[in-house]
Amino acid sequence: MGRYSEIKREAFEANVQIPVLGLAIYTFGNVSAFDPDMGVFAIKPSGVPYEALKPEHMVVVDLDNQVVEGDLRPSSDTNTHSVLYKEFDGVRGVAHTHSTYATAWAQAQRPIPVFGTTHADHLAREVPCTSVMSDEMIAGNYETETGNQILEAFGGISPAEVEMVLVACHGPFTWGATAEKALYNSAVLEEIARMALLAHLVNPDVLPLKSALIDKHYQRKHGKNAYYGQ
Repeated sequence: MGRYSEIKREAFEANVQIPVLGLAIYTFGNVSAFDPDMGVFAIKPSGVPYEALKPEHMVVVDLDNQVVEGDLRPSSDTNTHSVLYKEFDGVRGVAHTHSTYATAWAQAQRPIPVFGTTHADHLAREVPCTSVMSDEMIAGNYETETGNQILEAFGGISPAEVEMVLVACHGPFTWGATAEKALYNSAVLEEIARMALLAHLVNPDVLPLKSALIDKHYQRKHGKNAYYGQ
């Protein structure tokens, strides 16, 4: 086994689940897996269909976005992943999809309010949405600036408690302690986005969930006295 075989396997297994979970079509989206001890992450190669992927196709890059191992070009979103790994402590996996409902909220440039307890089970605040990228940022290192947009949106927000974001006009990014958890958060975000849109269609005057219910549902899964699960 090679030095990077574990993160390549982890990245591969997460990436091939993207279409299975209905989070992207064709070659849209990517997941990476980070090893902080080695200072590298494995990520999907750019433009390769999911059904053609193999573990050995994963590209290993360092936090300066230099290819360490691999014959293929890494995802065009690689620089965004590296920004998050450098700035968000404890993150070991990052996922980016173009899932329909989450992307719709991103394109609408709207954060997703906490309308129900499903949302509150996973995070105790709205899903943040970044600002729209300036022309200067677009003309610069676009993917790095995407990461910087996310960092700006998380001023005062803990990335350990809110493991998801909408990049305005673009789509969702999620992260977690593993690549598998990052992908899990992508699936959760898509479901939250779908429910929120439907709730708003059913009742355009729907109000965010009251704080007592938000706190109850979040704390029963995440607080020091959590009692959900085994």
